[in-house]
Amino acid sequence: MTIDSVRGAPGASELAEPELIRLLTPEGERVEHPDYPLDLSAEEVRGLYRDLVIVRRIDREAVALTRQGELGLWASLLGQEAAQIGSGRALTEHDMVFPTYREHGVAWCRDVPPLNLLGLFRGVNHGGWDPAEHGFHLYTVVIGSQTLHATGYAMGVQRDGMLGTPSAGATMAYFGDGATSQGDVNEAFVFASVFNAPIVFFCQNNQWAISEPLEKQTRIPLYKRAQGYGFPGLRVDGNDVFACLAVTRKALENARTGQGPTLIEAFTYRMGAHTTTDDPTRYRLKAEEEAWKLKDPIERVKAYLVRGDLADAAFLDDVEAEAKQVAKELREGCLALPDPAPLSMFEHVYAEDHPLMTEEQEQFAAYLASFEEEVTS
Repeated sequence: MTIDSVRGAPGASELAEPELIRLLTPEGERVEHPDYPLDLSAEEVRGLYRDLVIVRRIDREAVALTRQGELGLWASLLGQEAAQIGSGRALTEHDMVFPTYREHGVAWCRDVPPLNLLGLFRGVNHGGWDPAEHGFHLYTVVIGSQTLHATGYAMGVQRDGMLGTPSAGATMAYFGDGATSQGDVNEAFVFASVFNAPIVFFCQNNQWAISEPLEKQTRIPLYKRAQGYGFPGLRVDGNDVFACLAVTRKALENARTGQGPTLIEAFTYRMGAHTTTDDPTRYRLKAEEEAWKLKDPIERVKAYLVRGDLADAAFLDDVEAEAKQVAKELREGCLALPDPAPLSMFEHVYAEDHPLMTEEQEQFAAYLASFEEEVTS
């Protein structure tokens, strides 16, 4: 795939009316793309719809729990479900993912229990899942740093000599449009390009870096930056789960067969706040959100299912009921999470004992013990 095949008109007009790789229109009509054929069974389409609905319901429940004081923070994925489910379902068991703090949909695809995500934001564990078991690293809050970690990991995979074999795995690094302004991301692009690393950079361009709009972040479309580093870049409709699946699947296969990195810009929209500490009404217009509602990723798949007689009302009701049950169990599980022992914060920080960490642990243990002495004296 070359950049020329997805090139649009330059400048601000392109950012307003972008040319996208698209396989499913906002009205739910299937279209073909010569470079990205996609043959999905009715069962597979229904599976994608189920993923989208359940992940959105998980997200809504987490937001509600935060508002009720049960979570310290939550970064909503509302509006970005198709980008995450489409790309997530393109992964194989041999691939490794390096997420930010918003990839709840990808976590779902990698079989990370949603309750483990909530444990992190409730502050009762360090993440709660084994990255090796799920092929999904722990969430990264430092903006863009995971791209360097991912590139290093991909270079290691390359040196294992598995590329081009059935057991080959690619690396996926997720980040947002705001992260493209970070030095770490650009340095990762350099290393990935020079060493032809088997990595896919997946940028969810949700139009806002917290309160900073896209036009204040870049003079050209983000996917075109890849050309300057020497590898392909392309832009996909981030609200089209079919296109995200097809584009990511091809990019990952290119990486696994030694064809190097790809930058995918998923053009989507953050329908909610940046995090639950943010108020988007202070910096963007309601009309903008309303316009993006017409491009809803779930509604277009639902329209496709109904229009093609691929699902009936009973199926749609069953999915809603399942999503509601998942949310119920998530809420109950979150409220039942035990508080950790204070000294457990020192566990699993280093693989082996570290002198400074040991000293800090002993000091904190003595500090806690001092309260017990006051009570007994």
